[in-house]
Amino acid sequence: MTKFVLKTLINAAAIGVAAWLIKGIDLTASDWQHKALTLVLVALVFGVVNFFVKPLVKLFSLPLFILTLGLITFVINALMLWLTSWASGRLSLDFHVEGFLPALLGSLLISIVAWALHLVVRDED
Repeated sequence: MTKFVLKTLINAAAIGVAAWLIKGIDLTASDWQHKALTLVLVALVFGVVNFFVKPLVKLFSLPLFILTLGLITFVINALMLWLTSWASGRLSLDFHVEGFLPALLGSLLISIVAWALHLVVRDED
């Protein structure tokens, strides 16, 4: 359980950094408490999307993985962030990704920030 909470908080921080740095990724909550809660909820949605949808997309795009030597992963990650934005809109969360390019840049930044935070914060389970 601790590992799940830690991973969710790290993803929330990474999504927050992406929303702060990348034009086209918007976190429109009014005050910092609402922004923090929204980030945690978006991180949960992001985790669910990555847990359930991403493996299916990877399976069905296996020929593209072979053809592009794995570079299709960047596109799939961007699509998962874009899907998270759509689902967040359906859940009335104040998070939106404007298009594919911000989703691509955001997914790259989220991956880098999450990786760096996982290096700093070790989970000893």
